[in-house]
Amino acid sequence: MVRSLRFLVVLLLLHPLSVLGQDAPRQIKVNYISGNITVDGAMDEAVWSQADVATNFWQFFPTDTARAEHPTQMRMLYNETTLYVAARAEVPEDDYVVSTLRRDFSGTTSDNITVMFDTYRNGTNAYLFGVNPYGVKREALISGGGDEGGDFNDTWDEKWRAESRRHDDQYVVEMAIPFSSLSYPEGSRRWRFQGYRWDFQVNERSVWSRVPQNQLMINLGFLGEMVFERPLGGSSSPIAVIPYVNTGTQRDFVPGETDNQFRMGGDAKVDVGQGLTLDLTVNPDFSNVEADEFVTNVTRFEISRPEKRQFFIDNNDLFQFGSPFQDDVPFFSRRIGIARDSTGRFVENRILGGARLSGNLSEDWRLGVLNIQTDENSGLQIPSNNNAMVALKRRVFARSTVGAFFINRQTVGDYGFVSPEEEYNRVLGLDYNLATSDNVWTGTFYLHKSFQPDDYVGNYSAQSLLQYNTRTYSGIADFVYVGQDYQSDLGFIPRKDIFKSGKSISRTFWPESGLVNNHTVDLTTVHYWRPNLDFKLTDQHLRAGWSAEFADQSSFEVEYSNRFVFLTNGFDPTRSDDGAPLPGDRGFRFNQITSQYESDSSNDFYFNAESTVGGFFNGNRYSFGGQLNLNVQPWAVLSMGANYDRIRLPDPYADADLWLLTPEADITFSKSLFWSTLVQYSTQRNTFGVNSRLQWRFAPLSDLYLVYNDNYFTDRFSPRRRSLTLKLTYWLNL
Repeated sequence: MVRSLRFLVVLLLLHPLSVLGQDAPRQIKVNYISGNITVDGAMDEAVWSQADVATNFWQFFPTDTARAEHPTQMRMLYNETTLYVAARAEVPEDDYVVSTLRRDFSGTTSDNITVMFDTYRNGTNAYLFGVNPYGVKREALISGGGDEGGDFNDTWDEKWRAESRRHDDQYVVEMAIPFSSLSYPEGSRRWRFQGYRWDFQVNERSVWSRVPQNQLMINLGFLGEMVFERPLGGSSSPIAVIPYVNTGTQRDFVPGETDNQFRMGGDAKVDVGQGLTLDLTVNPDFSNVEADEFVTNVTRFEISRPEKRQFFIDNNDLFQFGSPFQDDVPFFSRRIGIARDSTGRFVENRILGGARLSGNLSEDWRLGVLNIQTDENSGLQIPSNNNAMVALKRRVFARSTVGAFFINRQTVGDYGFVSPEEEYNRVLGLDYNLATSDNVWTGTFYLHKSFQPDDYVGNYSAQSLLQYNTRTYSGIADFVYVGQDYQSDLGFIPRKDIFKSGKSISRTFWPESGLVNNHTVDLTTVHYWRPNLDFKLTDQHLRAGWSAEFADQSSFEVEYSNRFVFLTNGFDPTRSDDGAPLPGDRGFRFNQITSQYESDSSNDFYFNAESTVGGFFNGNRYSFGGQLNLNVQPWAVLSMGANYDRIRLPDPYADADLWLLTPEADITFSKSLFWSTLVQYSTQRNTFGVNSRLQWRFAPLSDLYLVYNDNYFTDRFSPRRRSLTLKLTYWLNL
């Protein structure tokens, strides 16, 4: 670790030199207009012909050294209130690939034109807007420099307009993005900008500002510039009030109780200055949020779920600290609204209300403040808690950030069932996230400390992570320490009392022609030691893998792994009711081979499959899973997911045949009326569930939902819980 820290110091000293050595970015001029543009996909206003053109796109796939096969042209204009974007995309024929009419469609399954705006020019955050040939919109927030797939968050919604027109040899897109939908410094003359395109007719992805193929296409280290003719004025967003009305009925068959509900509440959004937004919520309701997908879990650790609740989405990266590999995530918003009852089960814990102030103080400084109050439930021994966090981040050098945070979870009230040591939990932390301007070097370095009543000594968590990524070679050196008594009640910490060492190296090859676009060999080693057990080795993972990406955008991967697991306590991986747990204080070593394949997702029929075979503790495991998908373009996506785990352990330990089936139908009747149904059957969870949701977007960001949920026990197939909910939300600007 000392060697890594020394290397980091040298790297930081050289970092400014790497910034100065970058090539000049591409530029496009954005002219000012006094009038408005009709957004109809025609691009027939005379002012468009005088606009500067962003053209000569570079291929990103299948190569990054040639121009795009079919030209794309982008133009931008603006007036006092709105940024207008127009794009003309040439195609070989009118055989467009559009999988759905649903908003926030996946860019990996539809032709589309997409733009990204880094309004604060920090290389770490950006807004994304995309449109497909049918005029369907998607928007997302890019955070963390766009370096990882998780940096793309499409749960974010905003008001903007877009239309497109299809022709035999091209399609034309027009967008109108209100400045009130964006945050930027008043008086801006330059934003960083990227335009890119997915063209499935020729299996091509292209970008305006060239991006190396070893990076993600959304990486913010490779943007060009847009230069406004006049400085931008202030962004005067109206106050937005989003009330809801929810009525429904729920039947719990186990106690035989029926609960009829009528709830009201809502959110509000208020601009505070030029870059900060105040979000308020009172009695929020998340019954319309998409259901979490079941997962078969044969590990000893909890599995995290992504945040889908809109209140927590905007600027959510401000509250993200800790390990990108989730060794220590001190704040995990999914914890708010969920609590353990007196039996240890996780149950819903109603949120009474809260406030959230987040955004930019300047081009370099960002602030996040959150305060949420949850309700008490004395019958389940759940106290009322105040959940708060303050976060401050500053950009340093080109794209790196330094951040500090304070988290406080505090019981409000006097409860006999709350022990003194559970009254509060506090975490204080300092993080440095490294990202060079060319994104060759990235890293995470942090130190966190927690505080509980009468527990102030130790309680540390720390990480030193350095990553290197070029076209041919990449590597990772990762060191993590999480103390036994380190605790974050609002965080996600899968294991404590660990010292982790992870190292990885890979080599990528780029054939000049043939079926294979690129292929990679890699070696990985991960070790876990327990400091409180005299640094005993408790986990070891040695991996060798080969992966390939093909010219038709399909991919294949195979890996061999050798694992060692020392169980300090008994553990039953089958989680059966009557199975004997594997003995504690014993080590197990086993080998496995895993392979997976993903076909080209632009086809009407596409699939993925994964299989693992080999040892499993003192027995054997065979698993097979995958998903079949059928596109009825552009109206429906039908899928069938299945996962089977066959675990065989010697007597007296339990065997298991674990099935998880997930058929799903997503029907889009129009660009404003959607129906989705997800069925989930899990033998591990003893659950058969149905979630069916009809959504009508009758006005911008205003919806009527009808949601039906049904749950059954699988062992005797009897009903467990059933509900029907009707919810109306309306976005009102004041």
